[in-house]
Amino acid sequence: MKAQPKKRDYAPQARGALEGVRVLDLSRLVAGNTLTQVLADFGAEVIKVEPPAGDTLRAWQTSGVPVTWKLYSRSKKSLCLELRRPEARGLLLELVPSAAIFIESFRPGILEKMGLAPATLLARNPKLVVVRISGWGQDGPYSQRPGFGTLIEGMSGFASMNGFADREPVLPPMYLADSVAGLSGAAAAMIALREAESKGGSGQVIDLPLLEPLFNILGPQAANLRLTGKVKARTGNRSTTTAPRNAYRAKDGRWVCLSASIQKMAERLFRAIGRPELIDDPRYATNSERLRHAEELDAIIGAFIAQRTQAENVEFFEKYEVTIGPVYDIAQILEDPHVTERELVADYPDPDMGAFPMHHVTPRLSRTPGAIRAPAPKLGEHNRDLLAEIGVDEAAYAKLVAAGIACEGGGAPQGEQE
Repeated sequence: MKAQPKKRDYAPQARGALEGVRVLDLSRLVAGNTLTQVLADFGAEVIKVEPPAGDTLRAWQTSGVPVTWKLYSRSKKSLCLELRRPEARGLLLELVPSAAIFIESFRPGILEKMGLAPATLLARNPKLVVVRISGWGQDGPYSQRPGFGTLIEGMSGFASMNGFADREPVLPPMYLADSVAGLSGAAAAMIALREAESKGGSGQVIDLPLLEPLFNILGPQAANLRLTGKVKARTGNRSTTTAPRNAYRAKDGRWVCLSASIQKMAERLFRAIGRPELIDDPRYATNSERLRHAEELDAIIGAFIAQRTQAENVEFFEKYEVTIGPVYDIAQILEDPHVTERELVADYPDPDMGAFPMHHVTPRLSRTPGAIRAPAPKLGEHNRDLLAEIGVDEAAYAKLVAAGIACEGGGAPQGEQE
């Protein structure tokens, strides 16, 4: 019987480590939403400030369901304001004193044109942390270029490293640049918030381009070039530093991944496949020689693995304590007993799907763990409550809606806008 994700309900009363931290999130797309998803998971009050068209993620749908929005905007609130109108910007400024973090992802210079420059925000709230997300940074010759993640994944060097030497560079099939920037931004926001809350501390501005965090995780590429004078060719699933390391096709057409990155593991592998003589073979005796003869070594290992199914290979090599694992697709991941026991995914109530599978809050804190407190909000769902805080009563709110300055709470997106 196939394993099913456990069913969970939302935990609106769950306390988080960031309880009491208010975040105003004007960003769009994945980077900002990843950043604020992390903060919301751990108890921050994240207010998504959306235009009448809604956040762009609402339009990314599968079978008519905005799955990306539902995932990244869990536990957040929605405030729908038409920020092209000065009256709406004035309302937003009234909320700034109550916020700890302010996030935006407009093209550099747009925030200033809106009258919401960091200096203006910090004048209202000297301890405010302002996170500015862009593709290339707030300055530099490329600052005004479009900053989509695909462009960053290409220019950063990632795509050039990814794939096989005799084929085209490979772009990632997920939001890699955005996600890395979002996680980096969450850490940066917490660092800046720690300083702001320290004795004598104050707010500051974080320049968060998508380019730099992704380039940072690619490792010592600049040092490698300096030392060798060569740009390393793509190596597919092989490592450029250790061997053997590859993905191997099993008897049932599925794949396993194997890495013997230390000497003892390589020796253990050779014994497991019944080839102990390879330990002393000059071609495979050291890591440097194994790298030089990786193709021949992969042929030996691949032939052995091809005789067994994916599951049989994993079971066999685990007996010998060889570092091997299955290459799963999403269907297999959801059926894996470790995944189900650790509840990496759980089903939450959802009006569109009945149950919506969401990944677990990560990382896991022992005393103040994160929690999913509410489903992603409807557009403008929290307008009345949030605007009431700054003195907007029902009559005034009705006038704002009629004038197109705010949209009716719980409404549907009105279409794309720039």
